[in-house]
Amino acid sequence: MKRSSVITAGLLVVAFGVFGCSYMPWSDSGWTTLIDGSSGLGNFNPIGDANWRAENGAIVADKGKGGYLVSKNSYKDFQIRAEFWADTTTNSGVFIRCTDPHKVTATNAYEVNIYDQRPDPSFGTGGIVNVAKVSTVLKAGGKWNTYEITAKGSQLTVVLNGVQTANVQDSKFAEGRVALQYGLGPKDAPGGVIKWRKVQIRSL
Repeated sequence: MKRSSVITAGLLVVAFGVFGCSYMPWSDSGWTTLIDGSSGLGNFNPIGDANWRAENGAIVADKGKGGYLVSKNSYKDFQIRAEFWADTTTNSGVFIRCTDPHKVTATNAYEVNIYDQRPDPSFGTGGIVNVAKVSTVLKAGGKWNTYEITAKGSQLTVVLNGVQTANVQDSKFAEGRVALQYGLGPKDAPGGVIKWRKVQIRSL
């Protein structure tokens, strides 16, 4: 192997070790970008009470009584890729196929959870609340993470940082909006910060 090839390979190994999967570049081919750094608030309608804003290269919320960013478009079969940073106390999630864009809940949408300290951890980070328990327990707090969410017909799949955490068949909701959550903690305690650095979607 040539010296230049050895150096290149070494640099790639270092890059993977330092940055992890959530920092690796994505191909934008075929994808619609909803959030790109501090851009993208215009692609959503805010509902509820959360202080969504652009800050330091991300869309951020850390105060309020709970709220959502709801996509202006509806989606049926799709994939989502999302980069997010959560505090250890954060209660958040990616809600998909939301059937009511004015009132988002885990009973009228699928909630792909971000909640390391959920009182019932079986539907914690990586699970789909009340639909798919977490198959592999992972924590998201205190770091950047990558979600890959696929909804095709009744098949729902969740991959967190390259590890599949949920895989289930469910047909309650066939189509709807996408919503990003800022939620409160137990007994309405303040929720931890949530930051969205990149959110992309493509139809299947």
